[in-house]
Amino acid sequence: MKKSFNAYGGIFIQVLLLSMMMISCVPQKKIKYFQSLAKEDTLEIFEFSPKPDYRLKVGDNLYIKVQSLDEKTYKFFNYEDMGRATNIGYSDANIYLTSYTVSDSGYIHFPFVGKIFVSGLTVDEVSKKLQDIVDQYLVETTVIVKLVNFKITVLGEVKNPGTYLIYQDKINIYEALAKAGDLTVFSDRNKVVLVRQDQNGAKLHRIDLTKKNFLESPYLYLLPNDIVYVEPLRAKQYAFAAFPYDLLFSTITTTLLILNYFK
Repeated sequence: MKKSFNAYGGIFIQVLLLSMMMISCVPQKKIKYFQSLAKEDTLEIFEFSPKPDYRLKVGDNLYIKVQSLDEKTYKFFNYEDMGRATNIGYSDANIYLTSYTVSDSGYIHFPFVGKIFVSGLTVDEVSKKLQDIVDQYLVETTVIVKLVNFKITVLGEVKNPGTYLIYQDKINIYEALAKAGDLTVFSDRNKVVLVRQDQNGAKLHRIDLTKKNFLESPYLYLLPNDIVYVEPLRAKQYAFAAFPYDLLFSTITTTLLILNYFK
């Protein structure tokens, strides 16, 4: 009886070890990018799709600076900017508070110039439009326009989900995932959802990060206010985020004690 129990106990431990190792593992193939890439050491060239132009919408904020050799002109157009530089310095909040907000009617109010319609224009188009207007009154000036509220949100199976401010003109989805700490081992790289806003609302786009030709996708580059959601693998509900060594050792110890008791 005891020998039979000990034999079954040994089998039980082996099955337990095997089961826990199986449910805690995710196949390597499921955690790789560019899975369709050939195994051979070959060079493949892809042509990136042009970065989509972002069209300004109501509520967007623009940072506008007029550079001029004339000190009075510079101070007139950049009074808040001078205050920032001499007193409280640069910060996200200060830049936001001194930026120009696109009104419900699509205009911004710029000193000396007045109301300027910018809704539906790109940042470059606004910069050129302002430059043409300022050139009618002043010479040797340069107008700089930046979008203040360029932010993206990354959610789901990433290590550091959240909203990130972007201080560059463009960012691709791989760079965005890197900012969020990269994907977790339980992320489904075949099922990534991109939520993109437009003038009429928002659209959902399915993305497959395992395909090599995604580098030619129009959704490679992100736009302001894009939301990237990474779905979890179905296996996550059965697996452990980290191998439960404490639980494993505790179970084995308890089993050994019971086996020893029946010796």
